[in-house]
Amino acid sequence: MVDAIAGLPEGAKFQILAPIVRGRKGEYRKELLEMRKAGYVRARVNGEIVDLGEDIVLDKQKKHTIEIIVDRLVMKAGDALMRRLADSVETSLKLTGGLVAVLTDNGKTRLYSDKLACIKCGVSYPEVEPRIFSFNSPHGACPACDGIGYAMTPGCPEEEDFTLLDACEVCQGARLKPESLAIKLEKKSIAEVTSLSIRAAAEFFVSLKFTDRELVIAHRILKEIRERLGFLVNVGLDYLTLDRAAATLSGGEGQRIRLATQIGSGLVGVLYILDEPSIGLHQRDNRRLLQTLLRLRDLGNTVVVVEHDAETMMAADHLLDMGPGAGTHGGHVIAQGTPQEVMGNPDSITGQYLRGIQTVSLPQRDRKPKGYLTVANAQKHNLKNVTAKIPLGMLTCVTGVSGSGKSTLVLEVLFHSLSQMLYQKKPKIDGCKELRGVDALDKVIDIDQSPIGRTPRSNPATYTGLFSFIRDLYSNLPESRVRGYKPGRYSFNVKGGRCEACQGDGLIKIEMHFLPDVYVTCEVCKGQRYNRETMEILHKGKSIADVLNMTVDDAVEFFEHIPFIKRKLETLHDVGLHYVKLGQSATTLSGGEAQRVKLSRELSKRPTGRTMYILDEPTTGLHFADVQRLIDVLDRLVEAGNTVLVIEHNLDVIKNADWVIDLGPEGGDRGGEIVVEGPPREVAKSKRSYTGQVLKESGL
Repeated sequence: MVDAIAGLPEGAKFQILAPIVRGRKGEYRKELLEMRKAGYVRARVNGEIVDLGEDIVLDKQKKHTIEIIVDRLVMKAGDALMRRLADSVETSLKLTGGLVAVLTDNGKTRLYSDKLACIKCGVSYPEVEPRIFSFNSPHGACPACDGIGYAMTPGCPEEEDFTLLDACEVCQGARLKPESLAIKLEKKSIAEVTSLSIRAAAEFFVSLKFTDRELVIAHRILKEIRERLGFLVNVGLDYLTLDRAAATLSGGEGQRIRLATQIGSGLVGVLYILDEPSIGLHQRDNRRLLQTLLRLRDLGNTVVVVEHDAETMMAADHLLDMGPGAGTHGGHVIAQGTPQEVMGNPDSITGQYLRGIQTVSLPQRDRKPKGYLTVANAQKHNLKNVTAKIPLGMLTCVTGVSGSGKSTLVLEVLFHSLSQMLYQKKPKIDGCKELRGVDALDKVIDIDQSPIGRTPRSNPATYTGLFSFIRDLYSNLPESRVRGYKPGRYSFNVKGGRCEACQGDGLIKIEMHFLPDVYVTCEVCKGQRYNRETMEILHKGKSIADVLNMTVDDAVEFFEHIPFIKRKLETLHDVGLHYVKLGQSATTLSGGEAQRVKLSRELSKRPTGRTMYILDEPTTGLHFADVQRLIDVLDRLVEAGNTVLVIEHNLDVIKNADWVIDLGPEGGDRGGEIVVEGPPREVAKSKRSYTGQVLKESGL
C-alpha cells in the first residue's frame, strides 16, 4: 500500500483517511466522540470536511460515509516521508479493520484493503485453496445443483416413469461455484481443462509457461500431472476426456486405468535413497540392514545412504565425505572414493576417525552413586516383571536390540510414573509395582526428539527464550526509543513491525493438496519477516532480521559483550548446534537437532542437582566429532549432581556411561528381560548380551 501511494507525482498533496463508516444508516455520535477523544481533529463526512470539535448531527434514516483524516502530506523524496506514510497507513488499518483511503488534491479518492475483496462492487473471495475447486466439497460445489452438474426434470406424458437430465442453469454442467470458475490458467478454468481429452490435456500441461517464481510453486505438481497423463496415453486411453463419468467407461477402459497406476514399479534398476537408516537400530540389527542393502545392490540397483555409522561406511563401495564444517561452514566434498581412499585423505575428519587417528575420548571415572531409583516389578507390553536400579548422580545407558523393551521401561513406565509422583497430588503409577528412591529427586525432564514447533514461526531463538533478550536490546537502542518502538515491534508474531504480506513468516505457503506444501520466499520482505521501518533500527550495523539470519557461531562473536545473551548462545554451541541459524524454522530441524535445542535450554537453567534427565537416542544425526561434544554436555549435567538416563545404541556413549542396563536378549516376546547390568567393562564380559559382544569387539 505504501509503495502504491508513493507512486503519486512529486509535490502532490494528499490526505490519508480512515473510512470508519461506509454507506450505512445511523447517527454515529459515539464513534465521532471516540475519534475526537483519540486526538483526531478533522473528518470527511459524506464528502465534506468537518471539524470534530463541532456538534455533528446526522440523519439516522440516511446512509453516511465517515472518513477520519489521519494525516495530510505532500509527496517528496526521502526516508522521513516514507516512515511517516507507513505509520499513517498502519494507523488507518487499525482504526478500520483493514481499510485505507487516499484523497488527492484533485478530489479523487483511492481505496485500499488488506482483504481478498473488491471494495467498489462488494464481491469478496474465499482463500484460494484446493477445496474450492472440488465439486465434492461445499466450498467448491455449485449451490444450485450441489456439484452434480445437471438438474432432473419430469419427462413427457408418454415417459411418465423417466426423467431427463438437463445441464444446471447456473454452472452449465461445470459443477463448481462461479468464484471457482473465475480463476483461470492460460485463460482456461479448471472445468475447461478437465473437459479436454487426455491427449489434449497432456499437450496443454507441456505448453504452459511460468515465471521463475511460479515454477518454484508449480514444478512438482506439474511433474505429477504430466507423468499420470503419460501413463494414460501409454495404455491407449488418450481419447477419453478427464471429466468422463466412471459409470460410462467400459470394463476394458476401467482395467487399463487401473493398470496405468502400476506403470514404473519395477524392482531392478531402481535408485534407493536412505537417510540414516541405522537410527534406532542396535549394532546387531544394523548389520542385518547392511546385508539387505548389499543384496539390493547385487540385484542391479543403486543404493545411496546418508549415514554416520562407521560399519555402514566401511561396507560402502564409494564414500562421499562432506564438510569441512556444518551449515554455512560446510557444503564441500572433502574426500571421496573407497573407504580406504577416504581414510588416507588427511583433510577428512571422517577418515581420521575411521582409521582410529582420532577417537571419542574415554576418561577414567570413578563416580559413586548417591543412591538408587528403583523401578520394581515392571510389567507392560513385553516387560517380564523387570526390576531395574538406576544409580543417582551418574550417567546410565539403557541398551538392547530393537524391540527389547527399552522405550517401554524408560519412557512409558519410569518417566510416566516418576512424573506422577513428583507433580501430582494423587499419583497413578503405571506399569510397575512401585518406584523407590523418588525423594532424592525434585524434577524429571524428558528431552525427546519431537519438533520444537510445527510452523515456520518457531525457531531456536524463540524456543530457548533468547529472542526475548534480543528484542529487549533492540527496543532500548536510542533510535528505537525515539520512535517509540517497544519489544513487541520486533516480534514477527504480531502486527506492527512485521511484514504483513507474509504475516511475519518470511515465506508464503502454497498448499499442494495431496503433495507436501510448497513455501516460497515473500516478495515484499524478501524473507526478512519485518517491514522497512523495523529493519532501519541497527545494532553494530545489523538489523534484527540480520541477527535471526546469523549462525550460533557468528552470534556468539556479535554479542560477545552482552553476557546474558552470550551465555544462552554458548549453550547452543556446546550441544553442537554452532552451525544452526538463530531464526531457522523449526520445521527444517531434524529430530536430533530439535532434541539438542531442548538440551541447550536445560543447560541454560540454574541446576538443582536433583534433576533426572531422560534422552532417547541423542546421537541421532551426529558425526563422531559431535558425539564427543554431546558426551561432554552430558558430563556437565552429571558433574552438577544430576542423574542422566539415556536410551542409546552408539558405542562411544555406552563406553562413557557409568552404568549400563542391557535389555533383551531378543526383541518382542523374546525380550523384556534385563540381560546384564553394570559398568560397561562388566557388560562386555557377558556372552549372552549382544551389546556386550559388540563392546568386546570394539576393544573395551
